Amino acid sequence: MTDRVPALSLDEAVATAATGDVWLFRGRSFADRAIQTMTNAPVNHVGMAIAIDDLPPLLWHAELGRSLPDVWSGEHQRGVQLHLLRDAVTTWHDKYGQRAWVRLLDGGALTRDHEDRLMEVLDRFDGRTFPTTAGLFRNWLTGRVRRREAQLETIYCAELVATTFQHMGLLPKKRPASWYDPGKFWSGDRVGLVPPFSLGGEVAVTQ
Repeated sequence: MTDRVPALSLDEAVATAATGDVWLFRGRSFADRAIQTMTNAPVNHVGMAIAIDDLPPLLWHAELGRSLPDVWSGEHQRGVQLHLLRDAVTTWHDKYGQRAWVRLLDGGALTRDHEDRLMEVLDRFDGRTFPTTAGLFRNWLTGRVRRREAQLETIYCAELVATTFQHMGLLPKKRPASWYDPGKFWSGDRVGLVPPFSLGGEVAVTQ
């Protein structure tokens, strides 16, 4: 796996962050390797940037840890979380040993309707429980083999990004959100967004 474009510093990546940019992470822990192996993916975690009005850039993702306060609820919680982008990427790098890449959303500016739909997803899913390992595999397998939507009492990172993109109208609904794993948002799989939107190539983010 090689970096296809010059790297950005974290300062640069945060300063230029836009809603819909996809952030990808790759670690070396046993759990990270298990996710990469199970899904045959080069990465094990994915989140989505949110940068609206004068708010600092945020990261919308689902994880087991609760190291940072959730911006939406103000509490430390497991599962679906909304964090300050800089703090989240720093935590994933320093605490979890994760490398980070960002793929920029191309195709023009998002509209107020896109943002309103995004707010609906935040309100509905923030704090939703992250699945157990068995539950994660079951949801992913349901989406891949049966091609139907898994129940969303719990939700994992790629499922959350896909759900958010679909509700915003950026990603077709021809596949259930549970079909997606982190690697589907890596450029090798060419996730197809609704035209004119697309994701650029991976940009490595350095600390």
